[in-house]
Amino acid sequence: MTASQVSAVETAPAAEATIAIFRQAIERGWNQGDMAAIDELFAADHVEHQVGIEPGREGVKGSIRYLRTAFPDLHLTLEATVADGARVWTRISATGTHQGPFMGAPATGRSFRIDVIDIVRVVDGRIVEHWGVADRLSIAQQLGVVPAGPR
Repeated sequence: MTASQVSAVETAPAAEATIAIFRQAIERGWNQGDMAAIDELFAADHVEHQVGIEPGREGVKGSIRYLRTAFPDLHLTLEATVADGARVWTRISATGTHQGPFMGAPATGRSFRIDVIDIVRVVDGRIVEHWGVADRLSIAQQLGVVPAGPR
């Protein structure tokens, strides 16, 4: 990540450490499918605020498994990041190719690209809380699962 991609509300070491933890979670967990990273980087009692994801580490792992089954080449890129010490706000671009079941639809072989907004709170070096907003309608439209609306 370049300096222009990270805008820190404060440049204190705590904010940079928080960004680094989240960056590791994205790279190792989602991009590489490394479930051990989730055990290392998420608190056991992690609270999830994103619809459809169960609480705790197992909920995070289940979400990653689901996404990487549907999109084996899933890749998340942190495009913009802001931190204030304990919290990180990010805009992420997500890409992948539909190779397995997703949202009740069989694989289409189509690719997608969407933006995702994530907020995490980190305490004692672990992610304890997450809010996420992924553009699921856009994914469904790009995969042909639902018709695209007028432009």
